[in-house]
Amino acid sequence: MLSLKKSLNILKETNALLEGHFVLSSGLHSSKYIQCAKLLSYPHKADLICKSFAKKIKINFKKIDLILAPAMGGIVIGYEIGKLLKKETIFCERVNGKFTLRRGFNIKKNSRVLIIEDVITTGKSSMECAKLIKKANAKLVGFASIIDRSTKRTLKIKKKIVSELKIDVPVYKKNKIPRDLKSIPITTPGSRFIK
Repeated sequence: MLSLKKSLNILKETNALLEGHFVLSSGLHSSKYIQCAKLLSYPHKADLICKSFAKKIKINFKKIDLILAPAMGGIVIGYEIGKLLKKETIFCERVNGKFTLRRGFNIKKNSRVLIIEDVITTGKSSMECAKLIKKANAKLVGFASIIDRSTKRTLKIKKKIVSELKIDVPVYKKNKIPRDLKSIPITTPGSRFIK
């Protein structure tokens, strides 16, 4: 497995760790944003992270039948981890603002499903995915993400999250943004707000 330092260096080398004033898909504001799409645009570097991440998943989750990833951010990482663990991997996507299974994907009753994301901040997308698992009468085995940037204050997930990197980056509600962050123009990254 990679060291924390090595993983962080790969994020910086691929410009996946950005600085500025960001509105995250959760609606919270932050001075840092992790754009995993930038990491994944360098497959030879992302491969190192994925292999390390897959080892951590294997140690923490003994029985997995299916990997479920939310679109857009989770698709590539879900695919890569599915390939490494030799597990069927599907994704859900938003239709009229709600996650739905399309393209002939389904979750079999009683199957053990792992939700994989690129980044978890509040866990909102993951919890929406969990509803699809419950609806299918399947078992949610847990959550995994390349980056876990959640805090106890913001996290909606109550189960353990397995991640390649746990990064502590403060997030702020719109009415609690520090003055120095307010002075920086806002960027709205991510895919939740794409129409």
